[in-house]
Parts: sequence; structure tokens; C-alpha cells
Amino acid sequence: MTAPSDSPPAKPNAWILPQPDALRVWGRTPAERTRLELKKLGIAERAATDAAETPAPGLWLRGDAIFHQSVLKGLVQHPGCALVDDEARPLAVHLTTAATPADALSWLRESGPLPVGLREVRTTDIASVYNVTLRRRDDPYALRVTPANLPALERRLFMSTYKGVTDLVTKYWWPVPARIVTKWCVALKFTPNFVTAISGVLAVVVCYLFAAGQFGLGLALGWVMTFLDTVDGKLARVTMTSSKFGDVLDHGIDLLHPLAWYYTWGMGLVATGLGADFVTMMLLIFGGYIAGRVCEGVFIKLHGFHLHVWRRFDSAFRLVLARRNPNMILLTLAVLVGRPDLGLWLVAWWTVATLAVHLVQVAQSVVARRHEPLRSWLENAP
Repeated sequence: MTAPSDSPPAKPNAWILPQPDALRVWGRTPAERTRLELKKLGIAERAATDAAETPAPGLWLRGDAIFHQSVLKGLVQHPGCALVDDEARPLAVHLTTAATPADALSWLRESGPLPVGLREVRTTDIASVYNVTLRRRDDPYALRVTPANLPALERRLFMSTYKGVTDLVTKYWWPVPARIVTKWCVALKFTPNFVTAISGVLAVVVCYLFAAGQFGLGLALGWVMTFLDTVDGKLARVTMTSSKFGDVLDHGIDLLHPLAWYYTWGMGLVATGLGADFVTMMLLIFGGYIAGRVCEGVFIKLHGFHLHVWRRFDSAFRLVLARRNPNMILLTLAVLVGRPDLGLWLVAWWTVATLAVHLVQVAQSVVARRHEPLRSWLENAP
């Protein structure tokens, strides 16, 4: 007797029904977007003509619809389901055997009823609404693309690329202008890595200006850099052009340049005679920042998810904690009142205050874990 296998079931093949004159969503046709999502899931796509007359087992998807990756995962995990949109129009079907009625494709093309043996489902029946990577809850989408809904659909896709838990500048100030500039980048065929490279050059220029005591001009270019730092990530996600190199480049710049800015700001204060306590400020900022990151790492090690999504308070505190964008607000306000030295002190003490909050959060989590495993509040949020 053959021993039962513990290996996961083989992934189904997929067929995308061709759609002539397809519209483009952020520079790609719906079929191209679906093809890339399937590739991420390791699902092989077959030519639609391979089994058009006698449907083969696997996923069959309309070529004029776009699918969130969690929806495609749900289709894989629910054989025999027939996915419809909010208006009950066919979007996709997971056929289980070659004996499944051939009129399943007729249903998918809207030229016949739903065959017996298939069950109708909607996205929320098969897909998770909690996006762990982006720390947000979303309505998992599966939508047909039409000329009428294209602008709203592109807005929806753009906003779905945002982290749900982030700083107040990224969350409230940048979305509208970032969407406009991202649209320009798509039209001009700018790659995300090109935008990242520009922001990296600006980060270096800002260091030079801060060290020279030109705080106002440095801040102006610094804000441009932080804006482009938002655009490059959104551009990569909406155009589906993310890469490992781009991710490393972006995160490497993000990790290094804030501390470089604070250090060169302190150098500028020394150069202008305002940095008598330069060493103390640097110790507070660098020490507090590193210790805060350690606290976040310890929390993840203990509980398996990020500290900022544990409770509502933790998510709200992420809006203002001592990271680059909130600290830039402090520096900008200080320069506006003619006290750049005060700005760096504010950053130093806010970094220390943030560390104190993190230490309390980690301690509370250890106590709470004694009663039950911790979960993110977003998992059950409405």
C-alpha cells in the first residue's frame, strides 16, 4: 500500500480568455496583470485555444477583468467555484474535472446559465481581507475593466498599494499628488528604480546642504526626496514592476539617509556656531533610533507580527513616532522660527520618547502573552 503523501496538491493550470481591444490599467492590460499575478503564485498559463471546446480542469478567467492576488489564491483553494462580481456577472471559474459541463465557458462568456455542479461565490467568500504585508484591511477585488470605471478603478488600485499603518505625512498628505505624479511616470515610462535613483541623489545633496548650514534649501529638497520615496514604491506596485534589486535599493536608502541627515544637520549647527551639544544630540538620536528598531525586532520575534499593528493605539502612534517624516515636520517648524538647533533637539527628545513608548509596548505584550497568543487588531476590524 502506498503511504499517503504530505505534499501539497499540484497547482492547477490557468487559461485567460482573450479580450480584443483591452483597456490598460496603469499601463498594462487586464490579461497582462492577471498573467503576472499567476506567475507570482507559480501557476502555469495555457493558451485559451488549448481546451476551448472541452474545458480542462483548472482556472478559467476573463481577459477583461483584474484580480487581486488573494482572490486568485482563493480560486485555487476552492475547486468547483464560479466567481462573480457585485452585479453577478461572471469573472472566473475553477473547473475540477474534464467532465465538468462544457457550457461552463458559455457561462463565463455570458452566453449561458451557470452549469450544475458549480457554486457561485464572491470575492469575500474566498479571499482574505487582511493584507499582512501592507498592514491594512482591503476589499479583495475582482473587477471587469470598462471605459466608464477605469478612472475609479485606477484610483482604487493606487490606494490599495498604501500601507494602512504608516506616518501621517505618507497617509494624509502624499496620496493625491503621488497618484498624479505616478500617472506621469507611467506615461513617461519612468521605471521605479529610476525614481529611486533620483531620490537617492537628492538624499546626498541634502546631506551636503545641511552640513553647509543651508537648512531651508536642504529641507525643501528633503521634502521632494520623501515624496519621491513614496512615488517609487507606488509606481512599482501599480505597474507590477517590483524587483528584488529595487526593493534592496529603496530600503537601503531608507535605512541610511535619515541618520545621515541628522548627523549632517548637526555638522551644520557646529559650522554656524549653534551645535555646542552636538555629541549629546547624536547619542540620543542614534542610540534611541537603534534601540527602537531592536524593540520592534524583539516584538516580531516574540509574536510573529509587527508591533505597529497589535492594538489601535499602536497603529495610531505609528502616525507620529520618531521616524523621518514626523521628524522632518519638527525640523521644518524649527527653521521657520529661526531655531535650527531647537529642531535637532526636538528630534533627539522625541526619539527618546518614542523609545520609551516602545519599551512599554514590548513589556505589555509579554504580560498579555501569558493569557493568550497576541493577534493584530486589524484581523477582526470592521
